[in-house]
Amino acid sequence: MEAEESRPVEGHLVEALERLRMAGAGMAIAVLTSGGDAQGMNAAVRAVTRMGIYVGAKVFLIYEGYEGLVEGGDNIKQANWLSVSNIIQLGGTVIGSARCKAFTTRAGRLRAARNLVEHGITNLCVIGGDGSLTGADIFRSEWGGLLEELVRDGQISEEVARENCRLNIVGLVGSIDNDFCGTDMTIGTDSALHRIMEVIDAITTTAQSHQRTFVLEVMGRHCGYLALVSGLASGADWLFIPESPPEDGWEDLMCERLGETRSRGSRLNIIIIAEGAIDRSGKPISSNYVKDLVVQRLGFDTRVTVLGHVQRGGTPSAFDRVLSSKMGMEAVMALLEATPDTPACVVSLSGNQSVRLPLMECVQVTKDVQKAMDEKRFEEAIQLRGRSFENNWNIYKLLAHQKPPSPSPQSPFSLAILNVGAPAAGMNAAVRSAVRIGICQGHTVYVVSDGFEGLSKGQIREVGWHDVAGWLGRGGSMLGTKRTLPKTCMEKIVENVRKFNIQGLLVIGGFESCDRIKQSASGTKRRVFIVETMGGYCGYLSTVTGIAVGADAAYVYEDPFTIHDLKANVEHLTDKMKTDIQRGLVLRNEKCHEHYTTEFLYNLYSSEGKGIFDCRINVLGHLQQGGAPTPFDRNYGTKLGVKAVLWMSEKLQEVYRKGRVFANSGDSACVIGLRKKVVAFSPVTELKKVTDFEHRLPQEQWWLNLRLMLKMLANYQISLTEYISGKMEHVTRRTLSIEKGF
Repeated sequence: MEAEESRPVEGHLVEALERLRMAGAGMAIAVLTSGGDAQGMNAAVRAVTRMGIYVGAKVFLIYEGYEGLVEGGDNIKQANWLSVSNIIQLGGTVIGSARCKAFTTRAGRLRAARNLVEHGITNLCVIGGDGSLTGADIFRSEWGGLLEELVRDGQISEEVARENCRLNIVGLVGSIDNDFCGTDMTIGTDSALHRIMEVIDAITTTAQSHQRTFVLEVMGRHCGYLALVSGLASGADWLFIPESPPEDGWEDLMCERLGETRSRGSRLNIIIIAEGAIDRSGKPISSNYVKDLVVQRLGFDTRVTVLGHVQRGGTPSAFDRVLSSKMGMEAVMALLEATPDTPACVVSLSGNQSVRLPLMECVQVTKDVQKAMDEKRFEEAIQLRGRSFENNWNIYKLLAHQKPPSPSPQSPFSLAILNVGAPAAGMNAAVRSAVRIGICQGHTVYVVSDGFEGLSKGQIREVGWHDVAGWLGRGGSMLGTKRTLPKTCMEKIVENVRKFNIQGLLVIGGFESCDRIKQSASGTKRRVFIVETMGGYCGYLSTVTGIAVGADAAYVYEDPFTIHDLKANVEHLTDKMKTDIQRGLVLRNEKCHEHYTTEFLYNLYSSEGKGIFDCRINVLGHLQQGGAPTPFDRNYGTKLGVKAVLWMSEKLQEVYRKGRVFANSGDSACVIGLRKKVVAFSPVTELKKVTDFEHRLPQEQWWLNLRLMLKMLANYQISLTEYISGKMEHVTRRTLSIEKGF
């Protein structure tokens, strides 16, 4: 990170900086939160405010949503950099949200227009659900007419009307239901899933002690996303979602299935039901109805848990904080680049890329889903929710229950699954889904203990469907993993591969990865925390955590730094301690620099900050690999496991001749993962060309552009010439059918 004065900067960079600093000059942006609150809204308010100030615009916070917009007065306040400090980790919304009757009337919108014009605000950023965003679009379409009326009534002059003749609107979807079509993830969804999974994990232990059945009702009046994903991530026995009601006669089938799992020795049944669940005729299915059924027919001890507003509460997850920060920054860019012809847009995430979508196209598709459900076209409703939703649903149905073996002959293929490298949360979910899909396909499936070492020693056993029950939520690696490299015992490995006739190997693990860092530095005054994160040479964890916790600096190997940068950072922190925020947080990736160790940084910051702040060190270590996997890791692991085995089955079929498998092409060894917007397979031969093996990194890191956001939010002077703006994309049935991997 560099501060301008610390070294001469080339002329063109200064120009670019100046241009950007002026890009928003004369602009006024207002931000409001509306509708039901969602975790991560504060991170979005913070990013919009800081990015707005960063580009030279005035930023106003509107308190109490649309009600504040209509009432005006003290509800509209200009913000400065510190107005939004120390809010990124809070749930809910600090500027308040209210349902507003007045704004639904033209008279109310007339007052709102007058309040905006008084402050010269012609750019509005709305963070809320589809109702709030539709309201904003109506407001925008009436804007010209509203101003004419204000001029007629003598409330504003014609000149003022001319100066404020256009209203730009950008929306960020904040809704825990993830019910907005066209967007992969809405703000708050991931955090709500964390809450639900915490409850399920807690219930699991008590239910197993007593042999109980739990009926868990989660939010989602019109959308089954939360129910579906938590069902997939917990391996629930039965699932009710409004988009796909159960077949008539489901009562018998459900009870029969619950009875079966009990008789096989399972002590626990989990049934997940979305609050909007209905049957085929559109009649609501209540959680109590389901409970009474189980009690009357099976006599099981059954309890209902309704989660309610717990799902909206608590701190936002790291994902929601980063998502909201990215979207907030992109929203300001969208307002800067708006022209009279651009439609009101929503900023969204597609895979790991920002995109802009025309607001009304998204609203239309969202309405189409509801219409399809009302008219009982349920297949279509699921397709309109998008490919990821449809995939989740199909995978849930595949993995939840073993189908009776098909009459067709057993497949001739055998697959083996092993874990390598450091244990990572989510590995077990991938093993579970791979085993079950392999069995569905009729293959013989083996699992290997202790990685390649186990493969060489013959620690190989065949597994059945029920051997992996209950693996989803387990941290670490159930198979055990060793860091032994295959080249040390190649001959023995080959021998066992022959002996067990293994034609496909699924290897899970490798260059370390994990999604678990939680850090807090609030409460103490004038203190700088220096935190060391894992990741080998890879700075992803430091960078993303830096954004999620609002760090002042994050040192990584991929973004080289010198003593000048360190000096600039210390000065930056010293300045910051003179303001009201007397906390600092510096992250250092474990291998970011050979000589500037965590110890060195601690000594440097301590002596330079003497009398101004004191320092503490925190090395996170293996805490980061521990604990239960997050909902994202469980689901991502599950999906990758499914996709990998389906890919393998297809390849085996292609190269099977006369009872033998011929694997000699480049694509017979592939790596699966999320690339930009889609889950893709990359041949290892191709990956070799773009990998830095000495440091175990890709030569190009996709997340490096996130560092621009980290620096901007920490108030460093940087040029955003490298910032990649999201493209405007349309939402159609075709775009909805692309698989994103979420």
